[in-house]
Amino acid sequence: MGKLNQVADGVWVRQSEWVWSNSIVVRVDGGLVLIDPGIHGTELSQLADDVEQLGLPVCAGFATHPHWDHLLWHPRFGDVPRYATPAAAEVARQARERARTMAAESASGIPLDLVAQVTPLPADGGPVPGEIIDHRAHAVGHAAILLADRGVLLAGDMLSDVLIPLFDVRQDGQLAAYEAALDRFGEAIGHVDVMVPGHGAVAQGPEVAARIAADRAYVDALRRGEEPVDARLGPHAEWLQGPHRSNVERAAQGR
Repeated sequence: MGKLNQVADGVWVRQSEWVWSNSIVVRVDGGLVLIDPGIHGTELSQLADDVEQLGLPVCAGFATHPHWDHLLWHPRFGDVPRYATPAAAEVARQARERARTMAAESASGIPLDLVAQVTPLPADGGPVPGEIIDHRAHAVGHAAILLADRGVLLAGDMLSDVLIPLFDVRQDGQLAAYEAALDRFGEAIGHVDVMVPGHGAVAQGPEVAARIAADRAYVDALRRGEEPVDARLGPHAEWLQGPHRSNVERAAQGR
């Protein structure tokens, strides 16, 4: 949907046509780290063109969580380490064939042999900069990255303006997991001027806090057993009704 756009010092974003997915490029001392690159093969190739224009080598990749659309890669990015949190890397290893099948069904031109080839991020973060905020909301081993020195939060599949919170059907306790993750984001908010979600528009300034408040209001309503009043739901987003009803049912079951 567009070229690589700089959103902060050494942080660039390119949005895919597929569910407004954001590929993120972060400059580090050794070159560039690619976070959640996607989605279609042509878009991955175009991202490689954009990255080449930055004039720095790709030194690593990072997947914020082990869903197929965050586990993609392209040969032009290079044969470099690709990381995820240890828990996410283990899920990706176990579900590699399923991730490849889903990628083949949902997008076009993806190098399937490179899907889900991630390894555990070392304890010191390796080449991935900033603070890893790991949590259980939405997926096992889900990670956000706080680049406090640049005022940036890379939120993974949280804090979207187009997607409601989406519970992980494979994990119990998703209400509590979301509440805990949002609490941690709230603690980081004083360091953040720009927030990049996995899907949707980049938030800036006061909108960052507003995104956290919107996710919290949705979760709070489900905690109270009420129907959320949420601008992300409605006739314009019928496709979210299924996931929303699933969230409601799981919340009612105390899960």
